[in-house]
Amino acid sequence: MGNGHRLGRRFGWLWAAYGTSALGTWLAFGAFPLIAIQVLHAGPAEVAALSSVGAAVGAAVAVPLGPWVEFRRKRQVLIGMDLVRFAALLTVPAAFALGVLSFVQLLLVSVVVAAADITFGAASGAYLKTLLPAEDLLVANARFESTTWTSTIIGPPLGGAAIGLLGPVVTVAADAVSYLLSALGIRATGGREPRPKRREAARMRAGDLLDGWRYILADATLRPLFFNTALFNALVMATQPLLAVLMLDGLGFTPWQYGLAFAAPAIAGLLGSRLARQLVTRFGQHRVLIVAGTLRALWPVGLAFLGPGAGGLLLVIGVELGLIFCCGVFNPVYSTYRLERTATDRVARTLSAWSVTTKATTALLTAVWGVLGSLLGPRTAIGLAGMLLLATPLLLPRRAAVPLAEPKPAPSRA
Repeated sequence: MGNGHRLGRRFGWLWAAYGTSALGTWLAFGAFPLIAIQVLHAGPAEVAALSSVGAAVGAAVAVPLGPWVEFRRKRQVLIGMDLVRFAALLTVPAAFALGVLSFVQLLLVSVVVAAADITFGAASGAYLKTLLPAEDLLVANARFESTTWTSTIIGPPLGGAAIGLLGPVVTVAADAVSYLLSALGIRATGGREPRPKRREAARMRAGDLLDGWRYILADATLRPLFFNTALFNALVMATQPLLAVLMLDGLGFTPWQYGLAFAAPAIAGLLGSRLARQLVTRFGQHRVLIVAGTLRALWPVGLAFLGPGAGGLLLVIGVELGLIFCCGVFNPVYSTYRLERTATDRVARTLSAWSVTTKATTALLTAVWGVLGSLLGPRTAIGLAGMLLLATPLLLPRRAAVPLAEPKPAPSRA
């Protein structure tokens, strides 16, 4: 699975922890909306709020956590965020069993989990950069990416079967347990992590909250990549609710066909992530980043031509195959590119700012495209997003990033 490149026992535990929590997340994919609809009898506006408002408020809550994480031992932060997510998610089946589950609780849990997700992601990038030398980062990121797509392939079918047999609350409990197992895996990585140097000011100042954005915007190679990824991800995600409406309501696809259209192409992401390292070795990091980043923008506009029946289903699968393959190549290369260009003592703040911006932009454009879908129709709104995506390659960095000159860590390879 790792192409024979050994990264050591400590990375092995980190990878296992990541895989466990990723599988739990995909097992519970869509569980909150189902609970809101089936258990709490929520309406469309409330269901939409679970994803849009929950993610947006969670991103806002996470803003001060980036600078806070920077001056903490990252391994402890990772374990803490896993335990926070475990405890928050476990309140859902507990409240359901006691008959006191409410929509407000679901919304609060979604906010807590979204904030913990961003904080965990910021800390994990910083931890990975101290755990491995620079030449191993692409291999590590490719393994994380392949694990994500493997979980995407396996998780939703298993979760769907579990929801059908036992109800959506059970998959939320499974997701909670996955975070507990992840915390135990990260704890098992062991080793001594040096305490980050504290800043001169004893207290966090308001200006410190913007450090991550300042760092990104001041860097000529990070800045365009930042705008590219935030806009691309937001436009792709903003069309997903409209595509569901178009397929399930307008074109008469069944739920299993809709699920198949997005689950089956995930295998292309697994393939793309496994090819990323070989492509970089042959063609160079910057060229792969530009080509994959450009090609991934060409596919979504095809969804505007979606029709009914088998032909329409094949069109969706074909578009998603191409899109996901390109993303599978692009994502680990972009993650490595970003880490190489970010100073070790700025990684947590930079990644936190990046995630907050991406989630907030996604929430905003999802709301905007919901309005456009109502005014123009789902198909036209999807086509408009596809046309805008064609312009996103213009935001890719024109120059190759030069890795920062930093001392190489001496990772344990026990």
